[in-house]
Amino acid sequence: MRIAMLSPVAWRTPPKDYGPWERVVSLITEGLVRKGLDVTLFATGDSITQGHLHSVTPKGYEEDPDILPKVWECLHISEVFERAEEFDLIHNHFDFLPLTYGRLVSTPMVTTIHGFSSPKILPVYRKYNSSSYYVSISNADRSPDLSYTATVYHGIDIEKFSFRAHSRGDYLLFFGRIHPDKGTKEAIEIARQAGRRLIIAGIIQDRDYYDCCVEPHLKKPDVEFIGSVGPDRRNEVLGNALALLHPIHFAEPFGLSVVESMACGTPVIAFDKGSMPELIEHGRDGFLVSNVGEAVRAIERIGWIDRKNCRETVEKRFTSEIMVNNYIGVYEEILAQL
Repeated sequence: MRIAMLSPVAWRTPPKDYGPWERVVSLITEGLVRKGLDVTLFATGDSITQGHLHSVTPKGYEEDPDILPKVWECLHISEVFERAEEFDLIHNHFDFLPLTYGRLVSTPMVTTIHGFSSPKILPVYRKYNSSSYYVSISNADRSPDLSYTATVYHGIDIEKFSFRAHSRGDYLLFFGRIHPDKGTKEAIEIARQAGRRLIIAGIIQDRDYYDCCVEPHLKKPDVEFIGSVGPDRRNEVLGNALALLHPIHFAEPFGLSVVESMACGTPVIAFDKGSMPELIEHGRDGFLVSNVGEAVRAIERIGWIDRKNCRETVEKRFTSEIMVNNYIGVYEEILAQL
């Protein structure tokens, strides 16, 4: 089976630090290669893969200000479709734009929808609903206007996350984009009301929000911002936390940090929105709450959670091996219909 894997070009695949879509694409690509599939990864030139790498831009546009995103996105996407006849299937992780090329080639295309950035992009998905194959990353993220081939949950390379049966730290953790959607401000409020230290890790995606709602509250050791954390330090920061605070204000499509935290044995306290009920079993590997007050009370009960349960959740449901096998099943189902 010959697969063209279309990755975004905001960041390297896999990313050095931040880049959740690119991280998932890398795990799928390398997993498919290990299983003997012939995979060509369309990504930035500095990407790393055991498959075949094809690129038109040397770096991601988030890492090089001289790269104009729209120009190089168009050049990148067109490369896949100009070579479409070389492949049995195209796996699109580049959102809606590649769909507009899909009817110009005979090669089938499966699109993993990594969430809807806005309802305004739905017209494109609706137009190509009958000629493409859509995969959702959670049942909560499905649009009633679209047909889906499957839901495939993201998986992680669980061997890169060390299980800690006991927390070695005394802190709570916020791990994600600094943005109102992610609830950084609420995480600070939760930690303060609980009388706990908070570490904040992530990229600043909304500078005004950071300046207004985060930076004024930074005071060691109570609230500390450590910036973006790479793979090596991520394991340590997640694993040593008492709990991960995930007070989101949007219907999150998945939530990789939730799964990564549980892989280390660290329970998650999350606002009950989007995919969170699909990832977290309330009272077993974390708590689903509705507001700051409930989150504070959940911290008081965090010792009730057996950290082994957190790890077992990931082992049974959210490994890269499970994800790759599920995608192979999707490919086989699509190709059998042709």
